[in-house]
Amino acid sequence: MPSSTDYSMDAYNAQLQAKQQRLQQLLAPFTELQPEVFASAPQHFRLRAEFRIWFDNGIGHYAMFNPGDKRTPILMEQLPIASQLINQLMPKLKAAWQANSELSHRLFQVEFLTTLSGEALITLCYHRPLGDEWLAAAQPVAEQLGVQLIGRSRGKRLVLDKDYVTERLTVAGREYSYRQPEGAFTQPNGGVCQHMLNWAYEALGQQSDDLLELYCGNGNFTLPLSTRVRKVLATEISKTSVNAALANLDDNSISNIELVRLSAEELTQALNGVREFRRLASIELDDYQFGTVFVDPPRAGMDPDTCELVRRFDRILYISCNPETLAENIRQLSDTHRITRCALFDQFPWTEHIEAGVVLERV
Repeated sequence: MPSSTDYSMDAYNAQLQAKQQRLQQLLAPFTELQPEVFASAPQHFRLRAEFRIWFDNGIGHYAMFNPGDKRTPILMEQLPIASQLINQLMPKLKAAWQANSELSHRLFQVEFLTTLSGEALITLCYHRPLGDEWLAAAQPVAEQLGVQLIGRSRGKRLVLDKDYVTERLTVAGREYSYRQPEGAFTQPNGGVCQHMLNWAYEALGQQSDDLLELYCGNGNFTLPLSTRVRKVLATEISKTSVNAALANLDDNSISNIELVRLSAEELTQALNGVREFRRLASIELDDYQFGTVFVDPPRAGMDPDTCELVRRFDRILYISCNPETLAENIRQLSDTHRITRCALFDQFPWTEHIEAGVVLERV
């Protein structure tokens, strides 16, 4: 992001208002409700950042590129949208690789993952094989910076200690811990993520029946929502995310969640009796009394068959990272369900990106 960006509160509020108007326009055919708006901090909100390393006269610099232009680097020493911890680590890490050719040789990318709880994981990516020499050079740097450090090259990953950080988020007064593995999806804006979790917790309300969750990731929403229902069946297709979610269930001593590695499309086929899956062999689907389905799909939204599956539920709690596909899905559901609550979560300030949440209830 260019350093000339206007990070003033006036500029931020103007952009947030435009996003609110855009979301209202998309939802207008279905509701007159005004979305609740959850703003972000205008700076230091992003917990993840990825930089290319651009070498000039033997000096490696952090670099980003404008879309469509991979030849003109924007060199930077700091990134105002990144967390304060990332900005603190950037010059220290740069000094470390400049002082050691084993760390800088053919280094082409650096990825930072930080948490609100103060942990950091850094991945250094190389266009060369890595071995014991790299480990010996990296170990004192990890200790000096107080971070987890990983080296990546083609077909190789060297982990010094752990390949994850642990985030801590508070929902309705209870703190939850989340393992966030390297390379797995996590919400980039921790402050807004905490708003999302609390909004979903409140929007669901206390229920006496069960919850089905599709696209559960590392259990970000699953953990707090499990305290609002009798039990949860959650699905996720990514092995890395499933393993993190299982660890998170143990770490938080939550026992009313069954987690299955299935895509939303596969679960739809299973519930419709189209296919049987060995991964569901130990699950008695008939034992569940589903009243609510929670979905947090990718940008493409729900496919038509999954949309028809969620129509069966009295309550649909939908978090969307693409309001256009959200509106398309609501249109498919609008003959049986109506919006009773909606929200805008500004996960990505200084972009046009809109994150939204809606509650749909059977008419």
